[in-house]
Amino acid sequence: MARIKGVDIPNDKHIVISLTYIYGIGRNLAKTICENAGVEPTKKAGELSVEELNKLRDEINKHLVEGDLRREVNMNIKTKMEINSYQGTRHKRGLPVRGQRTNRNARTRKGKGKTVANKKK
Repeated sequence: MARIKGVDIPNDKHIVISLTYIYGIGRNLAKTICENAGVEPTKKAGELSVEELNKLRDEINKHLVEGDLRREVNMNIKTKMEINSYQGTRHKRGLPVRGQRTNRNARTRKGKGKTVANKKK
């Protein structure tokens, strides 16, 4: 298994798909990285030579990915919470941030439903 930016990428998949295992790289960016590095996108990750892997690593280093990107996102959230913006207060309360309704959905953010007494009629 090749290791790029501290992430093991699977050998049995195309390199374009394998690169998406790295946080911050989607399909489009993976295609662009392959083109710029001069690597065939349909080649399997296990078939890559050391030289091609180094080209990919150099190309990926030009982008903000993995730990640096996670740190930046968390800092942005903390900043919003400190300045008490609307999104920051939603983050603090553990509610949906981007305008979704909450009276019947939002279980992912709100957690398991709380039972209310005498609700059944």
